Amino acid sequence: MRGGWTGAAWAASAAVVAGIAMATSGSLSAQQNNSQAQPSIIIDQPGTASSQSAQPPKPAKSKRARVKTPAGERNPDLDAADELAPSQISQPMPARAAMPTRTHTTDLTSPPAAAGGPPAAAGGKPPRANPHLVVTCSGAFAKDSSHLKLAMAYDLKNVDFSEVDAGAGKTMASIIYPKDPKRRLEVWWQEPERRKDTYLIAINGQSTWAGPDGLRLGLNLADLEKLNRKPFKLRGFDKDSVASVTDWDGGTLSALPGGCKAGVMLRADAKVPPTTLSALPAEREFFSIDPAMRAANPAVSEILIGY
Repeated sequence: MRGGWTGAAWAASAAVVAGIAMATSGSLSAQQNNSQAQPSIIIDQPGTASSQSAQPPKPAKSKRARVKTPAGERNPDLDAADELAPSQISQPMPARAAMPTRTHTTDLTSPPAAAGGPPAAAGGKPPRANPHLVVTCSGAFAKDSSHLKLAMAYDLKNVDFSEVDAGAGKTMASIIYPKDPKRRLEVWWQEPERRKDTYLIAINGQSTWAGPDGLRLGLNLADLEKLNRKPFKLRGFDKDSVASVTDWDGGTLSALPGGCKAGVMLRADAKVPPTTLSALPAEREFFSIDPAMRAANPAVSEILIGY
């Protein structure tokens, strides 16, 4: 009885194991078939990760071609402070020139005689001053000015550096509007070789520049007395018929704004007889209200403004 139960149990167990094995085998076979039938999700299509992995190289940045800047135009690759004016490159520095000589005294109120300026017309009105051409003792005409400051104020093309008359000789000076007699102005320097520190400013010839307080060429003695608000002193006439102011006698023109001084030369009327001028020698000093001086009818022929 016991042996029959054991044999039957063994047979049943073997059948169960065989069934489990067959079921397991069938499940694995189905999974394999199902796996082979499953489509792949990795498809080589344009724009996918596989095509994007080999990206084309970016084009190299083209180097900016440097174009040679024509003369007179600003180079955009340079700052304004780094550029040089043509005159700073091509114009050599001159040797130091001798300071202008003065007659009778070294004070600015007794400047040298006029350098061949035309005499003022007798009884005629003085030339009208240009309101845009006024010398003040500040800015471009201050004591610490320079050739560069003049060029910045009046444009480089309108400012030259060349020889000018200095009494019996020549000196180097900056000239504003050198080719226009009516706008011409000379600026002399304490240091000519460096073109800096104003020494004097000369208004002469046909210039329409005006000086401080309304000084201009062509004014007569009465006009100057009005500007000065009182009579003044001047020397007699030299061999060129020119007299020079020696003392403004404490008037308005004796103390100009900015600390500069004004020296004025007057040329006698060309119609005045020589005997009148001989009575007014250059070795003597006269008041502007002197009847003999008034008879000579002089007019301003040159103005020197200095420090």
